[in-house]
Amino acid sequence: MMGPVTMDLLRRLFTYRLPRTATAPFCPSEIQGTVPVPARAGWLTRFRAVAGAGLLIAIGYMDPGNWATDIEGGSRFGYRLLWVVALASLTGMLLQDLCVRVGVASGRDLAQLCRQQHGRAVNYSLWFLAEIAIIACDIAEVVGTALALTLLFHLSLGTGVLLTALDTVIVLALQGAGFRRLEAIVGGLMGVVAVCCAWDLVLARPDWGAAAAGLVPDPRILADGKALYLALGILGATVMPHNLYLHTAIVGTRSRGCDLAARTDLLHLSSLDSAISLAGAFLVNAGLLILAAAAFHAHGQTAVTEIQDAHRLLAPVVGSQAAAVLFAVALLACGQSSTLTGTIAGQVILEGFLGLKIPCWLRRLITRALAIVPAYLAVRWSGAGGIGSVLVATQVVLSLQLPFAIVPLLRFAGDPRIMGTLVMPAWQRVLGWAVLVVIVIANLWLVGDLITGGTS
Repeated sequence: MMGPVTMDLLRRLFTYRLPRTATAPFCPSEIQGTVPVPARAGWLTRFRAVAGAGLLIAIGYMDPGNWATDIEGGSRFGYRLLWVVALASLTGMLLQDLCVRVGVASGRDLAQLCRQQHGRAVNYSLWFLAEIAIIACDIAEVVGTALALTLLFHLSLGTGVLLTALDTVIVLALQGAGFRRLEAIVGGLMGVVAVCCAWDLVLARPDWGAAAAGLVPDPRILADGKALYLALGILGATVMPHNLYLHTAIVGTRSRGCDLAARTDLLHLSSLDSAISLAGAFLVNAGLLILAAAAFHAHGQTAVTEIQDAHRLLAPVVGSQAAAVLFAVALLACGQSSTLTGTIAGQVILEGFLGLKIPCWLRRLITRALAIVPAYLAVRWSGAGGIGSVLVATQVVLSLQLPFAIVPLLRFAGDPRIMGTLVMPAWQRVLGWAVLVVIVIANLWLVGDLITGGTS
């Protein structure tokens, strides 16, 4: 006979109604100014109030797409692409700092500014490209999460892909929660990833001297078409277009005075939060590449292009079954945390570009459905052996989309009419446009290489 608690749960289940409006913590307009920053408190207290938003950005720098590019890069080229990871992370720090500046100075996010400053055709084009980037990223999350479920629970890969649709339940469970709770959840998942990767590194015993040498830039390796393809995949996996839109929005969750001194203080504290969080993401990404170099490349395994192969080979190489388990747990944590930030980014883009607000669970369901279909077809078509190629390809797509987010970011950050006295300094302007030129040239090189069949 069912007790009163069971009856109450059943009653709630059958009477539950899906939310019909966009709610916190996923809707940008519902979370603006919800985290107070005490004006007269000490520096550490103010920083603690600001810290946390950077974690939501950093987790996007270590999602399953990063795993694919880092593992293949480490197994194929050893430590020689480590400098690419470092430069991609520094590029990310520069661009995310500009996002903080735009969000704090203008009080608007990048998508809102695009709608206000551009014509309808340009605005819709940028929205469409941003949606492609989110779907490409979500495909990587679907495949990565499905693979983690397969490795941990021995499910079929197709079943794992379909189960990722249940991520929508997580979004429903968090609707109405405070933004700080979401930051805490993502921070906890990021901690799980860091601990698991650090322990695997200890077990792999890498050559730290060779790793240090790999941090020295050597552009000659990019003459290899495959190395260039992976380098752009690393860049696309590290600096994601939708992260630029997301960051400009979530800095607005901090409530502070409107005078110049208060905004300048918030800018400096938020920039520090971003830099520390992204430094942590760099250590994880570098750790993954070093792990692949030490566990595979150093033992003659130079063609480990699939995450599941890395999982299978890791235990015998390092001599511990725990290494493989930790590897899969970290992958699952990455996929789940990226799902949460991807939902917010989707709402930022939809509301900013189009002025539309839809229920957060519906946004998550639409995005996930658009990602599950190509992911499932890819898995059915190529099988488990094609997962790595799918993941790397999604990251290259992100790299190709990146300039279309960077151009408006640089334009707005350098416009005194929008930024006022917080307009970006000359050194950021020079570095920002230089980064854009390098990315565009590398993308054009890659497209030409693919057309001529140079990349294998």
